[in-house]
Amino acid sequence: MAVFAKDALKERHILITGATGGIGYETAKVIVSMGAKVTITGRNQDKLNLLEKELMQDTTPDQICVATADITKEADRSDLIKTAEEKLGFISDLVNSAGVSGGAPVEQLETDVIEQIMDINYFSTFRLTKTIYQKMIPEKRGNIVNVASLSGLRGTYGNSAYASSKFAMIGWTQSMALEAIEHNIRVNAVCPGFVDTDMAHNILKKKAERNDISYEQTLENAKNSIPSGRLISALEVANTIAFVLTDAAQNIVGESVKISGGSVMR
Repeated sequence: MAVFAKDALKERHILITGATGGIGYETAKVIVSMGAKVTITGRNQDKLNLLEKELMQDTTPDQICVATADITKEADRSDLIKTAEEKLGFISDLVNSAGVSGGAPVEQLETDVIEQIMDINYFSTFRLTKTIYQKMIPEKRGNIVNVASLSGLRGTYGNSAYASSKFAMIGWTQSMALEAIEHNIRVNAVCPGFVDTDMAHNILKKKAERNDISYEQTLENAKNSIPSGRLISALEVANTIAFVLTDAAQNIVGESVKISGGSVMR
């Protein structure tokens, strides 16, 4: 069932990083169904090709740009923006969905691990966003949605590296939002909990190993810890992102929109 009007994002060009991951993948499908032009990017060309085929069910080739890129590399970031603009024009909206998980208790945490997580989840995302934002300013319009996490709102055991990157993203979102709204550009974050994606299941598998219990029991424990009794679907996150991008959310500025199934209420 369609949640949004087919023209809710018409005339928009939305760039989605991490489009090969569960949340980015679903977000691309939702926003295309709402009439947007979309640039999808990620490091896995095969998954990008698969996503492109799915998007073609709702749009035409001239409304899609596919660009393989590693956003941690300056040259890739520059080529990505150039390719997107040449095919689809001004990038009016940006969804920062690229990210990685990982970490360990502090005494076991290697410096290179936390540096890699911070680079992908925060620094490289910041650099890409800054370049696109600078192009939005003279246009006096734009939207930026950062895919953060409940881990950006509270700490959890063994999660110092990942939580640090998402706390950084939330602080940046709030500060940038105050600057950007002066140019009619909105900046917000969405903060899902455990999403039914490969990333979340890998986290649960590591937690099971650490606690010496089965993955199945760990998954059941995770579900039981959520008042709604289930994991969040990637589509639920995508629909939330899509809403924040629409004109119906014009006065939502600097928010961290939680999708927690009732597990975090503050």
